[in-house]
Amino acid sequence: MTTTLAAAWTGHDTRLIGATVLAIAVIVVLITKAKQHPFLALILGSGVLGLVGGMPVDKLIKSFSSGVGSTVASVGVLIALGAMLGKLLADSGGADQIVDTILRRAGDRALPWAMALVAVLIGLPMFFEIGLVMLIPVILLVAKRTGKPLLMLGIPALAGLSVLHGLVPPHPGPLAAAGALNANVGLTLAFGLLVAIPTVIIAGPLFGRLAAKMVPDAVAPERLVPESSSEEGRRPGFLATLSTVLLPVVLMMGKALADILLDKENHLRRVLDFIGDPLVALLAAVLLGMLTLGKSAGFTRDKLSSTVADSLPPIAGILLIVGAGGGFKQTLVDAGVGNVITSLATGANLSPLLLGWLVAVAIRLATGSATVATVSAAGIVAPLAATMDPSHSALLVLAIGAGSLFFSHVNDAGFWLVKEYFGLSVGQTLKSWSIMETVISVVAIALILPLGALL
Repeated sequence: MTTTLAAAWTGHDTRLIGATVLAIAVIVVLITKAKQHPFLALILGSGVLGLVGGMPVDKLIKSFSSGVGSTVASVGVLIALGAMLGKLLADSGGADQIVDTILRRAGDRALPWAMALVAVLIGLPMFFEIGLVMLIPVILLVAKRTGKPLLMLGIPALAGLSVLHGLVPPHPGPLAAAGALNANVGLTLAFGLLVAIPTVIIAGPLFGRLAAKMVPDAVAPERLVPESSSEEGRRPGFLATLSTVLLPVVLMMGKALADILLDKENHLRRVLDFIGDPLVALLAAVLLGMLTLGKSAGFTRDKLSSTVADSLPPIAGILLIVGAGGGFKQTLVDAGVGNVITSLATGANLSPLLLGWLVAVAIRLATGSATVATVSAAGIVAPLAATMDPSHSALLVLAIGAGSLFFSHVNDAGFWLVKEYFGLSVGQTLKSWSIMETVISVVAIALILPLGALL
């Protein structure tokens, strides 16, 4: 029997694994060396995978197209709604209101913790890059006024944004992975927040103190430090803003709890299942935000319309990457790569959660993109989720998300954003930002694995 398995392994399975490695290598080289957009790299990588793996051309094209379509259909609308909510929050001054309110109430010693809290609240509905651009002036101004080390305040904010980006829906990575693994988004959100809180604490305020000692001479470029943040126009109130931001979180968690505690025929569960669906929850938050954020800030109908419209062009690239990642995932599945990985993991007695994390780590280190790492790893380990219960499927999403954050370095756009905004050298960025990302990844998987064993 062992000989038969070995013969089978050295035949078709070996070809599929070789095709997968080659396809990932093509994606890596195109992104890092040829400087191609990940969208194009994923299309070409899918083609290499299918052709080398022996898929008929018509099946290859159909697999990729159906993967793109199903991914954009399930995730694209949610990303668009999240972008709308984030834009309303930014343009109305609601984000500034959250920042100013929390910082006013924070004592001197609590400032790093306050920065982490601000980043978490801002980061819930916003993409990492948008949240970073919004928070940078606050971080630099607070550092200048208080005389606190820049990284002592900056690292907690970066950790809050990064953890939310990698682990918590409605961010694109977790949403795409949940879709690929057919995981319950509400459970993913609930477990994501459970893992995110201690992870932010360790990688944020606690590591921030160490980072400030490791890079004591970090000084932000003077040209980036705002003159003043004291001018407050007409803004929405703090409670109204906070309620709007947290509404989709509450609705989706309500659905997750209802699915666990109530019978399928229960009327309350049916209601909570509807309003807690990610599409309905985010749509409700956007509609509420038009009132609590837009109207409170004095937006006219034209201004409200233009704000919502302006939120969509910046996410076009993200949608394309996520869609192409879905196509790559479907090509992996239809070629049979997932089944080979599943048999390997079963034979090696390797935890599916650890396997998902390791695959995402490898792709993250190679491509630099957390989103590419997430959607690609989800496609590779998708067959493992077919036999999992809802809780473990959600944890597999988080394990992949944690792996996708591992050690950001020079092939990651986020690395250069942080370097330039904080006025750091490459070495200083590696000692602060890159290590922080690694701490997030390792702490998160260290929390996820015991959760998987307990559930």
